[in-house]
Amino acid sequence: MTTVDETRPGRPLRADARRNRERVLAAARETFAEVGPDASLNAIARRAGVGPGTLYRHFPTRQALLGAVLADRVERLCARADQLIASDSPGGALSGWLRAFLDHAGSDHGLGGAALAEPADLGPDCHAMIREAAGRVLARAQRAGAARPDVTAADMMQLVVGVALATGGPAGDPAQPGRLLALVEDALRP
Repeated sequence: MTTVDETRPGRPLRADARRNRERVLAAARETFAEVGPDASLNAIARRAGVGPGTLYRHFPTRQALLGAVLADRVERLCARADQLIASDSPGGALSGWLRAFLDHAGSDHGLGGAALAEPADLGPDCHAMIREAAGRVLARAQRAGAARPDVTAADMMQLVVGVALATGGPAGDPAQPGRLLALVEDALRP
């Protein structure tokens, strides 16, 4: 994916600017995961090894940075679906993707809500991208007889989001999300 220089429309970023943007994005991803969406942007810039001006040149607002981190997480999740489809059995791919989706949903730390509170332009519809990835994995498992034919991708996603929400508290049993996901997997089998 070529990143465009927003100060000069239509022109790709120079290599050093692209590297700085990626460093800021990686630092933001890590910092938001640790602290949440209200993390200090100056701390993110320090972690990335760039000045605040560089951060703001690439992401002029907190919403722009939150949106970019969320879009990056969704792209990674969808790419994981394709990796699993290409390298695992249909049932194994479904199980692996459900675990990846649970990790995604459970590690949000309010990022999705913060990004959507004042919507930033995330580009493609992130929910649709996840639903399509879930649909690809599920359809392959259904064709192979590894998943019930009456389940939809939306059903499956709702169940996993429910597990993430129900077990997201800090005082909870750390093994509970895995146990509940195993019950969801059992329910998805024919």
